[in-house]
Amino acid sequence: QVQLVESGGGSVQAGGSLRLSCVVTGHTADQNFVAWFRQIPGKERQGVAALLVVLRGGAYYTDSVKGRFTISQDSAKKTVFLQMNNLSPDDTGMYYCAAEKTDDWHLPLSSAGYKFWGRGTQVTVS
Repeated sequence: QVQLVESGGGSVQAGGSLRLSCVVTGHTADQNFVAWFRQIPGKERQGVAALLVVLRGGAYYTDSVKGRFTISQDSAKKTVFLQMNNLSPDDTGMYYCAAEKTDDWHLPLSSAGYKFWGRGTQVTVS
C-alpha cells in the first residue's frame, strides 16, 4: 500500500524559507513523476513543482515560483523535498505531495492522473 506523508509546513514571515518533505512508502512506478501542489479554500489545486524521477529527469515549476522553489529527491530515503525561499503571502496554502502520474504526461503540473496523494501540510506566509 502506497502512502505519502508530508511535513515541514508552518507559519513564516514574508521573505522567509521553508523546506517541505514528503516520505513515500510502498512501491510506486519507476521513472515517473512526483510533484507538489497547493490549494487554498475555494480554489482548485495548483501544481507548484514536479520532478521526473529518471536519470537526467527534468524539473518543472509554475511561473510564480521559478527561481524561488526547488524540488528534489533523496531516492535512498524515498523522500521528495520542496525548498521554498523568499516566500510571499501568495504562497500560502495547503501543500500536497503527489506521485505516479498515469495520464497527461505532457502536463506534469496538472493534477489529473496522479495516482497517489498525501494529506497535506499547511504553509502560512504573513
